[in-house]
Amino acid sequence: MKISAQDLRDLQILKYYRLTRKWACKTYDLKDADLELLVYLDCKGRFTRKEFIDGTYTYSWDKNRWERLKRGGWIETWRHRNRTTIKYSIFKTSFKCSQLISRIYRILLGEEDLPTSERSIFYNNKSYTDKVYNKSIDDMIKDIDR
Repeated sequence: MKISAQDLRDLQILKYYRLTRKWACKTYDLKDADLELLVYLDCKGRFTRKEFIDGTYTYSWDKNRWERLKRGGWIETWRHRNRTTIKYSIFKTSFKCSQLISRIYRILLGEEDLPTSERSIFYNNKSYTDKVYNKSIDDMIKDIDR
């Protein structure tokens, strides 16, 4: 079954993409480019370091991105190289990353709401921008067409 552009428009899946992306980045301490790159890599499944570098060409240059994502537990090694038969390591996105991306998809499809509790880092009213995002979250939750 092939999905058409009209099917995606009818689902309105991208209607709250920016708000959902901002929530994920602030909650999990990621940059926008990092999150989008993780979505790309999660779609690939397993990847090499070269494929990671190829995926970063469309994003702003960040020399420390690889180490930051590995240190943060977003990317893990699936198979180590051994210098004789296996010439390079193979990586995959971690379980933590897969769960975050699945949650983003559920939020975009309207199966789950963005958290609005007091414990939510994103829902704290500290700045004007936070208040604007909170209003957007409230409007998103009230939207019955989502």
